[in-house]
Amino acid sequence: MKNPMKARVYVSLKPTVLDPQGQTIRGALAGLGHTSISSVRQGKYFEISLAPGTDQATAAAEIEQIAKDVLANPVIEDYQVEFFD
Repeated sequence: MKNPMKARVYVSLKPTVLDPQGQTIRGALAGLGHTSISSVRQGKYFEISLAPGTDQATAAAEIEQIAKDVLANPVIEDYQVEFFD
């Protein structure tokens, strides 16, 4: 039996948006001796399983809509969707 299709949605702040958490992490890394790290940007990751037999084109449209409307704030965040088995 074929494994169900899955989607990964990566959400991150737009490059123009200040990322205080990323800055804090970068500072902590520098404090631990990782001085070659010049910046850190944090984000979110979602893994979504789709029902067996779901059509890939339908799934792509649905996941794109979910990412845009629910998972990301398009004013301050970018997102990327990828599918895998």
